[in-house]
This record gives sequence, structure tokens and C-alpha cells, in this order.
Amino acid sequence: MAHLPAQMPTADGHLRETPVSRTELLKGHFLHVVRDTVRLPSGGEATREYVLHPGAVMVIGLLDDGRVVLERQFRHPMQAVVIEFPAGKLDAGEGSLTCAQRELREETGYSAREWAFAGRLAPTIAYSDEIIDIWFARGLSLGERRLDEGEFLDVFTATPTELQVWCHSGEVVDSKTLVGMLWLQNVQRGEWVLDWSGRMPAGIAR
Repeated sequence: MAHLPAQMPTADGHLRETPVSRTELLKGHFLHVVRDTVRLPSGGEATREYVLHPGAVMVIGLLDDGRVVLERQFRHPMQAVVIEFPAGKLDAGEGSLTCAQRELREETGYSAREWAFAGRLAPTIAYSDEIIDIWFARGLSLGERRLDEGEFLDVFTATPTELQVWCHSGEVVDSKTLVGMLWLQNVQRGEWVLDWSGRMPAGIAR
């Protein structure tokens, strides 16, 4: 009977695929879909179709009373109104923190006095290279929203306990918001510590 290794292996050469060529399948206003031919570790070839993405940010906005800033937005692919943390994609040449500050202000009207980079998540690793940077914001002050043309969403606040209940019940299905709840829980417990300098860690570009 085969046994699993006691520790996670560190070598990955036997798993890696080598790019051979690329074909562009779709270049739309938002989606950029490609088909890559890759060489497998066995020496054979296969194709991989996926979406190229410029990257995005998500903001966990903390109000002074402990509540968090959330949104309700209709998502066409889901045909449903979804509860989410504020988020948005990077514009060309835009830094991660600049994008987070812009998205929070435009979508919710809030500006923040302090920012902390938490981490990154890859929400759809099987068919997109999208990476979402997770930012915490505190010292919030409310101003005027500046939604994009054709953008409609409700902004509301909730306690972390309320959000946790919605995540458990399935009312929250958005993957980035579920990961944001994980971060929020661990930060509140003191198990994951944030650096409120507003800087990204060395070695992480954007």
C-alpha cells in the first residue's frame, strides 16, 4: 500500500510544464483568452486555455465601531445579487495600493487614513492567471461615490459576526470575500499580524 510523504515535497521539476507556443482566441473589452501549447514533464504536449488578467485588489474596510464595509452587486454570470468586499481590477500601469484607494473611494465613498497589505489570492487557478491583492483599510471617512457608467451597487456595513454567519450559511459565495473573512478572523484573533505602513513586502511587485 502506497504511503503519502510525511512532509510536503519541495522539488517541483517533475510537475512543471514548459510553454511551447501561444494562440490568441479572444481579445474583448474585458476578457483576453489564449491557448498555450505546453511540454509536459513526460515529454508529451498538451494545450491549456485560460484567461489573461491584469490583476485586481480587494479592500477590507474597518470602521471605528468594528463593522466592515460591504457591497451588494448583480453579477451577470451568476444571475444573482452577490455580497462582496469592495474590489476592482488594476488599470494599466497602476500600483496595487493606488488601485485599492481608488476602488474604495469610487465604489463606496470611503477614504482611509491607514492601509495594510495582507496577502494575495488566486481565485480561479484552473482557467485564469488573475491575482487579487488583499488590503485592509482603517480610519475611514465617508465622502461621495463615483461609480463607473453602468455600475450599480449597494454599499452597507455589517459586523464580522454577521458576515461569518453569511459565509457559513452560503449567502456569501464570492471566493475573494470568503478568503477576506478568513483574514479578518485571524487578524481579530491576533494570529495574523498586519503591517499598517501601507507598504507591500519586499519581493512582491505591483
